[in-house]
Amino acid sequence: MSLTDEELDRLADVVRLQPTKNSELEEAWGVDGGSAVHRYLEDHLKEYYYRDDDSLIRATAEANDLVDVEPGIEADAVAKGGAPDTIRVPQLEARVFEVVAGPDERSQSVVSVLNDLRETFDIDPDVGEVRRALRSLERKNVVEVEYRTVPTFRLAVERDAVTVEVSD
Repeated sequence: MSLTDEELDRLADVVRLQPTKNSELEEAWGVDGGSAVHRYLEDHLKEYYYRDDDSLIRATAEANDLVDVEPGIEADAVAKGGAPDTIRVPQLEARVFEVVAGPDERSQSVVSVLNDLRETFDIDPDVGEVRRALRSLERKNVVEVEYRTVPTFRLAVERDAVTVEVSD
């Protein structure tokens, strides 16, 4: 099956963002709604993606070979429940990884992580962007969530155990 340039670009997003959700692809593609993402995946990329046991979208090995981008994670490590050695993430996720509480520290709320980002990097992202970054890192098995009054987050691994590459 020959893919158009648009299909290859969108497949590259699937590979780069995996494991991902409809909402992340919706944002990356600029489409309106998760159902539009699902339709596109089914109509154009059905042979190149699958959903894992947690319903997260992952690229097939063939998809990884078709596009010239590095996968967001090493599939084998995360599939086995472990943490990957390397993650490729957007700049904000890399910065969140740098400031979120370590594995032996008290977990932080989204707002606490946001305040640390402001203090450390002099940036002011939207709280929703910080939440999405934390959840994306959670899906990559490098951040864990602890539910207290609100969901709180901390690293699931030692910071120096994972190489973080910025994909932006």
